[in-house]
Amino acid sequence: MSLVTLKINDKEVQVEQGKTILDAAKELNIKIPTLCYLNLHDNKTENKPGSCRVCVVEVEGRRNLAPACCTPVTPGMVIKTSSPKALAARKTILELLLSDHPNECLTCAKSMHCELQELAAEYGIRRIEFTGEKSICQKEDNNFSIARDTSKCILCRRCETICNEVQKVGAISSINRGFNTTIAPAFGSDLKDTKCTFCGQCVAVCPTGALVEKDNTSKLWRALADDEKVVIVQTAPAVRTALGEEFGITGTSVTGKMAAALRTLGFNKVFDTDFAADLTILEEAREFLTRVQSGENLPMITSCCPGWITFIEKHYHDLLHLPSTCKSPQQMWGAIAKSYFAEKMNIDPKNLVVVSVMPCIAKKSEAEREEFSLESGIKDIDIVISTRELARMIKEAGIDFQSLSNEEFDNPLGESTGAGVIFGTSGGVMEAALRTAYEWLTNKSLDKVDFDVVRGLQGTKEATINIDGTDVKVAIVSGLGNARELLEKIRSGEANYHFIEVMACPGGCINGGGQPYSNNRRDIIEGRMQILYNEDQGKAIRKSHENPEIKKLYEEYLGEPNSHKAHDLLHTHYTKR
Repeated sequence: MSLVTLKINDKEVQVEQGKTILDAAKELNIKIPTLCYLNLHDNKTENKPGSCRVCVVEVEGRRNLAPACCTPVTPGMVIKTSSPKALAARKTILELLLSDHPNECLTCAKSMHCELQELAAEYGIRRIEFTGEKSICQKEDNNFSIARDTSKCILCRRCETICNEVQKVGAISSINRGFNTTIAPAFGSDLKDTKCTFCGQCVAVCPTGALVEKDNTSKLWRALADDEKVVIVQTAPAVRTALGEEFGITGTSVTGKMAAALRTLGFNKVFDTDFAADLTILEEAREFLTRVQSGENLPMITSCCPGWITFIEKHYHDLLHLPSTCKSPQQMWGAIAKSYFAEKMNIDPKNLVVVSVMPCIAKKSEAEREEFSLESGIKDIDIVISTRELARMIKEAGIDFQSLSNEEFDNPLGESTGAGVIFGTSGGVMEAALRTAYEWLTNKSLDKVDFDVVRGLQGTKEATINIDGTDVKVAIVSGLGNARELLEKIRSGEANYHFIEVMACPGGCINGGGQPYSNNRRDIIEGRMQILYNEDQGKAIRKSHENPEIKKLYEEYLGEPNSHKAHDLLHTHYTKR
């Protein structure tokens, strides 16, 4: 592709033809503010409707200001990004946006993480000169995962792009016209009555508080204060990759500090969801081998991700026989805690509060599914909070996170292997399953446990794994848009696989809707992924079926993988929704 030469702030730069002024400015490390623009981490999808106009710049020879995010560069272009005219226009635009925005910054869930708030501070806006009618307001908080408040929407359309172009769910779009335009489900429906999967990617990219997660911290504080309850907690593998970001720690796992912080908050026991990830592998690998031997219900598709499960339940009713019947690790862990652990500790399950810390806000809805409870009606999981919510609780409790010493998880539900750790990234579930399936199929020890071919942040990965002369065709997809493309190929007979891993969020749980806000920056997501692989490498045991506490669980309680008792506790069914 040919290069275009231009000048920005008297500095010459060359960029590829077709690039925008914003792209060119980035090459020179010149900051141009944006609100509606978003470059998603796959580097293929951009949200650049040019609707907010915060990125306007002055172009020599052009009478009007140009939006940098969607104006292509041309040869010889001369640009001023911080001329008095451009700065004045940006300030006026921000004042207009704020004039139509509720003054709730002190109580807004997005306060201190709101991009509109940050720009208002950066441009020194202390009062609003404009007054008038406010845009229509629609509020919704009658589902378990996402709360909406359109009075805080700035019509940036980031959520619309991620829902329709990346996830390809189509739950929200622009409705009405003119001043009454808003981003919402069709006909003003509630999200729970749409095709929404509650993956939370819309929450992750919203620059204001128009879309936020449902907050469960008050409910959890009450449980921790109840002396009659035994409150225990599990933490998902991806949480340890991102929690440190909220406290200025990046590029390293904070597993030990996280365990210490949870004990300081008052939890009676602190456990690791990685234990249940190992348990999932034994159940899932056994189910996979059974399906392969019978030749039925192939390809088998993983069932760990609630956003993905809701997606197939709402969009592909004819393929509901393909997902594994295994519950997710979150729900498996809860079921074992309310049965095996409760019996072992002589605790009445009614007095046991099981809490999950998850990178995913779809987990909040998953925990409320009617089928995820014991025969007595006791729920597997009582409370789910996100990584962000845990960080807020730690700060609220006045805990100096950085100074905490590393502590270990409790047992018997805290022991895990490297295979359980990598569940948090795209390809991790597949790799963990292959480590076990290989040894079960061949009765041979797998010396090299790293399956590099299934790793990476690509939206779709394919591989053929030779297991002792048998070719096993696998696929790994992250992002529901990629899942839709693959399911269409399965429907048509174009795709032929034995085993497929699906995660709803691009990149997997490390980029979940409940993680610290990253604006989908690839470097941040790659860093989180590497943390998990480093932790896997550092584990003494890296195969799920070698976890001694898992072996003990089967010996004492479950019998064997896919036993009748295991099915009652650890497996589920799917419903057309």
